[in-house]
Amino acid sequence: MTSDTATLADPTALAQDDFRLFDLPRRQALDRADIDARWRALQAQVHPDRFASAGPAAQHLALQWALRVNEAYQRLKDPVARAAYLCQLHGIDAATDRTLLPRSFLMQQMDWREALAVAREAREVQALAEVVGEHRDVLLGRLVEYIDARQDWPAAAGCVQALMFIARFAADLDARLHA
Repeated sequence: MTSDTATLADPTALAQDDFRLFDLPRRQALDRADIDARWRALQAQVHPDRFASAGPAAQHLALQWALRVNEAYQRLKDPVARAAYLCQLHGIDAATDRTLLPRSFLMQQMDWREALAVAREAREVQALAEVVGEHRDVLLGRLVEYIDARQDWPAAAGCVQALMFIARFAADLDARLHA
């Protein structure tokens, strides 16, 4: 973003994609500290408190900008959400198109669910959580390859779907551990 008033006055700027808004390349491998720093800088420019004496229209626009910047930040800081967004920008809705999930992962899901169902002790659940966490790390690495190196959007979307399942399953594992 350039100057505060120029940005706030340009209604089309609100519609730019998250990467452009944050002045970042459209890629999966991004530095979280850089994303955080850019978010803080953008918020400093558009925060509604800076426009408290500017009148209701400017205050409303500043609020819209602050919400837009926060929305983009939430997507960019999370590697899975970022990958899903990149897929979306390339015409694939990773959140809904279930045909992209690899068949082998469907079998893996069933195995994990079964293992959780028969686990009787916390150490069994913890061991399963570690296996799932390792699988998550592998998939996060594959996202970088699929998106940045190959630009293979269907493979990236399948990977996103697998990671979305893992996030839900990890929540189930945590609930079981804390029960």
